Amino acid sequence: MSETNPAATAPVTADAAPHRYTAAMAAEIEARWQDFWDAEGTYAAPNPKGDLAGDPELVARPKKFIMDMFPYPSGAGLHVGHPLGYIATDVFARFQRMTGHNVLHTLGFDAFGLPAEQYAVQTGTHPRASTEANMKNMVSQLRRLGLGHDKRRSFATIDPEYYKWTQWIFLQIFNSWYDDEAKRARPISELVAQFDSGERAVPGGGTWSALTEAERADLLGEYRLAYASDAPVNWCPGLGTVLANEEVTADGRSERGNFPVFKSKLRQWNMRITAYADRLLDDLDQLDWPEAIKLQQRNWIGRSEGARVDFPVDGERITVFTTRPDTLFGATYMVLAPEHPLVEKFTPAAWPEGTRDAWTGGHATPAEAVAAYRAQAASKSDVERQAEAKDKTGVFIGAYATNPVNGEQVPVFVADYVLMGYGTGAIMAVPAGDQRDFEFARAFELPIRCIVEPTDGRGTDPSTWESAFASYDAKIMNSSNDEVSLDGLGVVEAKERITEWLERTGAGAGTVNFRLRDWLFSRQRYWGEPFPIVYDEDGIAHPLPASMLPLELPEVEDYSPRTFDPDDADTKPETPLSRNEDWVHVTLDLGDGRGPRRYRRETNTMPNWAGSCWYELRYLDPHNSEQLVDPEIEQYWMGPREGLPHGGVDLYVGGAEHAVLHLLYARFWSKVLFDLGHVSSAEPFHKLFNQGMIQAYVYRDGRGIAVPAAEVEERDGAYFHGGEKVSRLLGKMGKSLKNAVTPDEICAEYGADTLRLYEMAMGPLDVSRPWDTRAVVGQFRLLQRLWRNVVDENTGRLSVADVAETDVDADTLRALHKAIDGVRQDLEGMRFNTAIAKVTELNNHLTKVGGPVPRPVAERLVLLVAPLAPHVAEELWRKLGHTSSVVHEGFPVADPAYVVDETVTCVVQIKGKVKARLEVSPSVSEEDLEKAALADEKVVAALGGAGIRKVIVRAPKLVNIVPA
Repeated sequence: MSETNPAATAPVTADAAPHRYTAAMAAEIEARWQDFWDAEGTYAAPNPKGDLAGDPELVARPKKFIMDMFPYPSGAGLHVGHPLGYIATDVFARFQRMTGHNVLHTLGFDAFGLPAEQYAVQTGTHPRASTEANMKNMVSQLRRLGLGHDKRRSFATIDPEYYKWTQWIFLQIFNSWYDDEAKRARPISELVAQFDSGERAVPGGGTWSALTEAERADLLGEYRLAYASDAPVNWCPGLGTVLANEEVTADGRSERGNFPVFKSKLRQWNMRITAYADRLLDDLDQLDWPEAIKLQQRNWIGRSEGARVDFPVDGERITVFTTRPDTLFGATYMVLAPEHPLVEKFTPAAWPEGTRDAWTGGHATPAEAVAAYRAQAASKSDVERQAEAKDKTGVFIGAYATNPVNGEQVPVFVADYVLMGYGTGAIMAVPAGDQRDFEFARAFELPIRCIVEPTDGRGTDPSTWESAFASYDAKIMNSSNDEVSLDGLGVVEAKERITEWLERTGAGAGTVNFRLRDWLFSRQRYWGEPFPIVYDEDGIAHPLPASMLPLELPEVEDYSPRTFDPDDADTKPETPLSRNEDWVHVTLDLGDGRGPRRYRRETNTMPNWAGSCWYELRYLDPHNSEQLVDPEIEQYWMGPREGLPHGGVDLYVGGAEHAVLHLLYARFWSKVLFDLGHVSSAEPFHKLFNQGMIQAYVYRDGRGIAVPAAEVEERDGAYFHGGEKVSRLLGKMGKSLKNAVTPDEICAEYGADTLRLYEMAMGPLDVSRPWDTRAVVGQFRLLQRLWRNVVDENTGRLSVADVAETDVDADTLRALHKAIDGVRQDLEGMRFNTAIAKVTELNNHLTKVGGPVPRPVAERLVLLVAPLAPHVAEELWRKLGHTSSVVHEGFPVADPAYVVDETVTCVVQIKGKVKARLEVSPSVSEEDLEKAALADEKVVAALGGAGIRKVIVRAPKLVNIVPA
């Protein structure tokens, strides 16, 4: 529902004050000062060197690097929920400038990705054209808010001069490997040197010099941090592309478009982020992030300690990871995930003699059974596959494995409750101790062996059990062979003993496992960064030399991906770039001494996350065409220092929805660049702050269709649209929900400063809050009162009193300095709502006192307001006679003498009931306070001559008297 403020928008009449602060005046003031800031380069942050080097005095100040999460330029433009974080960082950045910091605050655009491409396909508009138009609109909307960005540093990820360095970083990762002993990435050339010298043995024997070029490429691919492999991926036919695990919802559908996602085996590029799992976990402790975000990352990485156990199968082996190796004697069957690469290898041509009918799924051969089951499993989400309540399904693959502790032959099944994304994609099933294994064993008539002594009285015969029994406190039983016995041991001791036996016999080893999987890094789309990789006639991947970067995205006539029936899991992707023959097949001299050769380009593109993995570095040195970033500049803005042991951005503000996507990926890239010596900061973002969401009411008719919120009327507590009663529910704000309010509307109706104040005053920044257009007028009236306290509305002249501070009354000085002290603390702590409340309280005090406001008070009031409402502050500062911009003025400092109250109120209680209130000095002693309380006439009357058993004094605010 829309509300207007007639006072704000009504034209000036003969009766109206001609110089009153109105929406029209606000618009004129705001546009004028925005032009001034642009012309003067007011927000330019100087670097210590390079083409952005500037004022040495500014560079010598302490620095603050403040960032917002990369915005995507949507075609719908901004609604009032979008600028919440941008306004907050702007207020904080302005405050930091006023407290003596060299502040870097700018904004670019994350402009590659699926939304622009989908819009292009639907409308026939090239994604570059639509994206650039969207960026232009967003820049205009953000400028109107008065955001103090250093515009020299802005860029978009689609700029070739930007993605040149995205491609360059990919090549650094491709040409690196992770040294587990050194715990860091090293150049792949150092690994080659180890193989060539014999320092590192070539797997399978032989020498490096004896390997063919293809064999060398395959071997190095097992180590490279960026590598291509044939592996199970999330295939989305409806989008025509594969997706990372993080881009698939819990119900197995695409985050974009809500299409079904299937498991399929394709050759794709991956990033070996798993090599950094321990460091990604450990370094979280040094970051100033919300604990909820840290917990999400820890859970996503999923570190668990246990053992690797090898189960022999026909001269080969199936490796499992288990956190309970002490239960190994209870393993009576094995399960492979349907996607496991060993399924095909171990599936025989015919069923072994004696195979039970229940194990075959009714199929004539193991291969038929496995193929049918795989197709069935591919259509289910991971959540569906792991649901505890569902019936357990699976088929026997026709092979048996050997349990290493007792030599028993255990059947191997495929079942969808085992996922390839955790552990090794294979489990040893211990049905007595795991409920899912228990249900599967019952369904397929498999043995259940009690190996942990039950403590709940159920007995040790599993045939009588209704569920599995798991405990970390019970004793181990039925678990011994000729070499090792676990019987009678507790779980911890048993785990240690069996792990030692596994390592001694070569059947396994103690190990750490992670839930984290390598990052799927290729997309079958057009609108993304091309890979700087070409393939020779033997299919060997070669990196382009840096001199050939950027590899620009070619113009193509058909940039739409080939999409398929969303439910057809048997389809395969076709990339738009593959249809550009002249671009795909090229003759190049890669500078490797072989001269010009014919190559085939990689036709996948990078995911939209690539450009946002390092953009904080480009903000530092945006015009550098020779280096990723100048080391001195990077050290200045992001290098480690006291309180920032890993370096990084001083403040990063954005939504909590990026906890394990962007944030985890960016941390990984930073660590690789740090290991290779390109940056001094091992972490990209030191302090993270998650702003809440601005919500809005959604109104729906009887069909459940959203109706325009602005057209809804409220009558007697009910809501109507076109005469029809509609429902109301608080939810997101958005164009599709027909409840979006644009910042342009509010700026036109009240001005940008009012919008800024309202969004900051709505509540704590980190909580969600409902938008209410009717409440915006409250902040507009605050600005009108502020204006009246400095400017005469009838003449337009300054109305302050030119007096010395010594002539200001004590109450006003006390109100001023308490406001200064409180606002300073609130702005430092990003408590913008309470800072505005304190400004309002001071402004109201001045209004109530009446008369001209003393200049020393007026000037400091304007400085307090400057970070929050910068346009009106600049205007008033100029009217107060100053020729410099308020942006770089010093923030007021409170006089401690006026911050402390002259008196405080002390409550006197008798039997817990308040009987008197005393005005006392804040420094009153307990002895003097007790005497004053007992002498008070109200207290004497209340006691009525009764004796006193005890007096409890909490100076200066409480005295509690207990009568005898």
